[in-house]
Amino acid sequence: MGLITSIVTFPLAPVRGTAWVVDQVLTAAEQEYYDPEPVMRELAALERELTSGRISEEEYDRREDELLDRLEEIENHRQGSGGTT
Repeated sequence: MGLITSIVTFPLAPVRGTAWVVDQVLTAAEQEYYDPEPVMRELAALERELTSGRISEEEYDRREDELLDRLEEIENHRQGSGGTT
C-alpha cells in the first residue's frame, strides 16, 4: 500500500481491525466446534454410564446415535476443507 492510499484509507482502519478480530474469533470457534476430541470423550463417558447402570440401553443408543452423527458431521467438514483442522 502506498503512502497516499494509507492516508486516504486511514479512517477505515478500525473497520479493518474489527473485521480481522471477528475473523479470528470465528476461526477459533470453528476449530473448537469441529474438534472430534470432546465428542470422543463424551462417547467414552456415555459408555461408562451404561456399564455402571446409570442409563438404560435405550438412552445409550439414542445419545450414541447423536454423538456418532456429530462425529460424521466433523469428518465431512474435515474432508470438505482439505482435512486441515
